[in-house]
Amino acid sequence: MYKRKIEDFLLSWKNTSNHKPLVIKGCRQCGKTSSVLAFAKKHYPNVIYIDFHEQRDLMSLFSGSLNVDYLTVAISSSIPGARFVPYQTCLVFDEIQDCPSARASLKFFKQDGRYDVICTGSLLGVSGYRNEKESEQEASIPVGAETIVEMYPMDFEEWLWANQVPQEAIQLIQDCLVQETPVPDAIHQRMRQLLLEYVMVGGMPEVVTTFLTTHDVNQMLSVQHEIIEEYKADMVKYARNEDKVRIRECFESIPIQLARDNKKFTYSLVRRGGRSSQYVSSIQWIADAGIIRLCHNLQALELPLSGNSIKDCFKVYLTDTGLFVSLLDDGTQADILQGKLGMYKGAIYENLLADILSKKGQKLYYYQKPDGIELDFVMRYKGECVPIECKARTGNAKSMRNVLKNPDKYHIYSAIKFGGDYNVGRDGALLTMPLYMACFL
Repeated sequence: MYKRKIEDFLLSWKNTSNHKPLVIKGCRQCGKTSSVLAFAKKHYPNVIYIDFHEQRDLMSLFSGSLNVDYLTVAISSSIPGARFVPYQTCLVFDEIQDCPSARASLKFFKQDGRYDVICTGSLLGVSGYRNEKESEQEASIPVGAETIVEMYPMDFEEWLWANQVPQEAIQLIQDCLVQETPVPDAIHQRMRQLLLEYVMVGGMPEVVTTFLTTHDVNQMLSVQHEIIEEYKADMVKYARNEDKVRIRECFESIPIQLARDNKKFTYSLVRRGGRSSQYVSSIQWIADAGIIRLCHNLQALELPLSGNSIKDCFKVYLTDTGLFVSLLDDGTQADILQGKLGMYKGAIYENLLADILSKKGQKLYYYQKPDGIELDFVMRYKGECVPIECKARTGNAKSMRNVLKNPDKYHIYSAIKFGGDYNVGRDGALLTMPLYMACFL
């Protein structure tokens, strides 16, 4: 069991008086269930677990009254060993989206207050989920009676923990970021190697375990391909009939989209003659399932970024870079470790930075205009609008330098450039950093 950042959130939630039932959403296989069960077993004398995906017969327990006293009788009579002790019991409802009436019961558990409830869901909020029950699902959401938080695949810092990197080394890197001083070379080289491995492994716990226990890239790839096939199966099983093919087409076009110099998502690359009206809901479905992140273009380099974003102009990145790499040609993993990435070099490292930033809870934005200015990402940093460039190796970052040279036009006064070969350094308004440092911003 790996250390995950969600543990701190769970403990804070438990220690908050009068807390609501908790709903943890996120893409499949990101570690929701294992993290919740480990936490519950550590902090509660009694844990009652129901997996609505596997134990479909238990859905009927919620088909009648949702009164808590009735539910305790119904659940304890159906699950051997289940014990309801007030203020010492945690119910874990796994894949809560499969049983809308169980989610509706959260309102009554909140009002009752004797038992804590933690739910997980992989497809919460996707349009067309179980089309025949869509209205039931919408009606079941207990507005105001639940706390919702999103969980992601393991981020780079969690990857460092899994590789048993000493906390002292991680703290030294954070200090170098704050002080803008180079990371000592031995630690710098080790972090670079761990980052390259993270690029191909990603943050899905089962993939991480396979790699760290076997060091066999082919076994790791098999697990990644299984997860991708699960995603595709979900697209067929849970989307509306009229959307199934389009969702699959959008998903399978992502490597082609990111291989281009202009990485703006283009519907004609999904299918010749494709239009926004045909595919925009399909892209949103994949995003709502937590599989991808959208990165929107900005009208202007100004805060607030959300107010300047262009709704229908965006790039698409996979939430987990390891899964993105697994979609590419066989042998890409070896190319990554050897630094031979060809046309996908920029795509992989952009997806990596998108992966790192989004797992920090950042919304993603970029800036691209007909005058030739192209900035990979833009974020709020230290109260300013700051452009970010991402280079697999050293690069000129011409657009970034043009923006910095024209503060009266662009209102940009500082910028960050990440690169695979960089250590920490500053050149006037431009701060350069190694890519592994992005998770500590």
